[in-house]
Amino acid sequence: MAQRRSGAGVRLAWAVAAAMAAGAIVAAGAVQPADAGLDRDAERWVKTTLARMSLDEQIGQMLVPSFESTFIASDSDAFDRLVRLVHEDHVGGFHVFGGSRPTPGVLLNGGYSSVTLGDPYEAASILNRLQAIAPIPLLNTADFEAGVGFRLEGATVFPRNMAFGAAGDEQLAFEAGRVTAVEGRAVGVQVDFAPVVDVNDNPRNPVINTRSFGEDPAAVARLGAAYVRGLQAGGMLATLKHFPGHGNTDVDSHLGLPIIREPRAELDQVELAPFRAGIAAGADAVMIAHIEMPALDPAPETPATLSRPIVTGLLRGELGFDGLVYTDSMSMDAVAKMLPPGEAAVRAVEAGNDVVLHSPDDDAALAAIKAAVARGEITPARIAASAERILRAKARLGLYRTKTVNLESIATIVGGREHRAMAEEVSRRSLTLIKDDRHQVPLRVGRDAHILYLSVLDYPSGWGIAAPSRTFTKELRDRWPDMTAVELSDRTSRNELDLVRAMAPRFDAVVASVFVRTASYSGRMDLAPPVAQLLRDLAPVTEASGAPYVAVLFGNPYVATFLPELPAVLLTYDYYDLPERSAVRVLAGEAAIEGHLPIALPGLFPLGQGLMRPKSGPLSGGGRTSG
Repeated sequence: MAQRRSGAGVRLAWAVAAAMAAGAIVAAGAVQPADAGLDRDAERWVKTTLARMSLDEQIGQMLVPSFESTFIASDSDAFDRLVRLVHEDHVGGFHVFGGSRPTPGVLLNGGYSSVTLGDPYEAASILNRLQAIAPIPLLNTADFEAGVGFRLEGATVFPRNMAFGAAGDEQLAFEAGRVTAVEGRAVGVQVDFAPVVDVNDNPRNPVINTRSFGEDPAAVARLGAAYVRGLQAGGMLATLKHFPGHGNTDVDSHLGLPIIREPRAELDQVELAPFRAGIAAGADAVMIAHIEMPALDPAPETPATLSRPIVTGLLRGELGFDGLVYTDSMSMDAVAKMLPPGEAAVRAVEAGNDVVLHSPDDDAALAAIKAAVARGEITPARIAASAERILRAKARLGLYRTKTVNLESIATIVGGREHRAMAEEVSRRSLTLIKDDRHQVPLRVGRDAHILYLSVLDYPSGWGIAAPSRTFTKELRDRWPDMTAVELSDRTSRNELDLVRAMAPRFDAVVASVFVRTASYSGRMDLAPPVAQLLRDLAPVTEASGAPYVAVLFGNPYVATFLPELPAVLLTYDYYDLPERSAVRVLAGEAAIEGHLPIALPGLFPLGQGLMRPKSGPLSGGGRTSG
C-alpha cells in the first residue's frame, strides 16, 4: 500500500503537475516575438494556407463573433449556429463572454441582473469542439482585463487596473499578465483584450474609470508595458485598448458616441504616450475605440473605428504598428445605432482594421465586405493583407500544430492558491488611506465593540455576479461579533435614513462601505443625494460620541470628492470579494496600508496622496479604546 503523503507533499505534487501542464500549454502555443519572424514550418503553413483560401475565406478570417461560456450541447440550435459560422462564414475565431440569464422586462421594480460568470470547462469544451471542425485554427479572444476570473467562475480575479496604479509596482502588473495568460491559454483563449492603457484624466468618465491604471501617462505607460510583457511570457497575445485613448470622455460608448476635443499636441503627450510604450514593448494587437477625435479626423460623426486617418494614418503610419488591429465591439450603440452592420463592417475595413469584432450580423458583414470588393471599393490585396496578418498571429502561437486544449489540466492550472495569492497581494498593496483626521485607522476598538456597518449602494439592481458586502459582513463579524448591518441605496426611504441617523450614536464604531459602479450601459456613477447626506451627517454625530467612523469606497474613487466631511476614507478601486476581504484586514490592523493615489481627487487630494499604516497585530477585548 502506498504511503499517504503529507499536506505539504500533496500541495507540492499539485504545484509540480500544474507547472508541467502550464508548461505544456505554453510550449504548444508559445508566442514568438512579433518582429522575430516565423520559423520555416510556420512560414510555410502561412503561405500555403493563404494561397488556397478563397476570397470568402479570407474575409471570414476578419470576422470574430461571440458566444457565452455556459453549457451548450452539441445537439442544439445554439451550437448549430456556431458551427455554421465556422463552415459558412469561415470566421477567424470567437470571442468568449461570461454568461447571462433571461430577466423580465418590467417597469418600476425591474432590478434583476442578467449577467453571470461563465465556466472554464464549458468555455474550453465549446472552443475545442469548434477547433475540431475548423479547417483553419481559430484565434479566440476574451476581455480578461482583471484576469480570467473576470469572465469565468473559479478562475483568478485580479483587481482593476487602478489598483495596480495605486500599488505602483511593475512586477505585480507583469505577474498579473503572466497568470492571466497561463489560465487563458488553458481554456483555449489566445488573445486577451488587455491591457487598458487609457489615461483616465476625466473624473466623470463613466466607462473607463478604474479600468485605467491612472491619470499619469508615464505611470500608465510603465504598467501597461509590464502587463504586455507578462501576457507574452504566459503565451498570450496582448491588446492595447482603446486607441487612440478613451480616458477623457464623459459618455459611455456602449450608449453613445463620445467626443474628445483636445488638440493634437495634448493627445500626443497624454493619450498616445501609453500606446507608444505598449507598441515598443511588443504588443501584438490594438483595439480601436468608438470615439470621435476631431484633432485626428475632422470628419463629423466618424468614430476612430471607422477613420482611415486614425487607423491607417496614425496607428499604422506614424506609430509604425504592424500587428493585429481589432475594432471594439460593433454591437455597441456608438456604431450600431449609426450604421447597419454591413456598412459598418465595410467602413471598418476601409479604415484599416484587420478584425471586425462582434458584429450584430456576421452574415451581413461578410456579404457587404465581399460586395465592396466586387465594386472595387476594397481591393483583394487589402483583404489578403489582413488575412495574412491573422494567419501569422496563429502561426506565432503554434496553432497550426496544436489547436485544442487538455480539459483535464484545467483544474491544475486555473484558479489555484499561488495565483490567488498574487491577486491578494495586489489588492492589499493597493488600498489607499487618503484621509484619517481622527487617527482611527486601524479601528481602535476591542473585539466586543458594538459595530454599525452600513452597506451603501449606488442602486440595488444589477449585482448579478456578487452581492455587495457578502464578504465584508462575514469578515467584519468574524472580528467583531456584535455587528449590526444595514443596506442603504437610492431606494431607501427618508424615514429609514432618519432611523439610521438616530441609532448611530449608540454604537462604538461606524463603518460604511460605499459601492459606486462605473458599469458599461448603466450611465450612472453617483450616490443618491439623500444617502450621501446621511454619510456627511454621521461625521459630527460620531465626533460627538467619540466613535471611530471609517468609509471604505469600492469602485469609483472620485466619490470621495463629494464626501469631504468624512473623517477617514479608504479607497479600494474595485468591487466584490477580494477587495472586501482586503479592506477588513487593514481595518483590523492585520495588514499594512501602503497605496498611493494614481489619480488626483479634484479639490481634495493630489496625485500620490496616501497615508501609511503599519500592521498592528490582532484585536484585543474591551469596547472602545482611547486614541
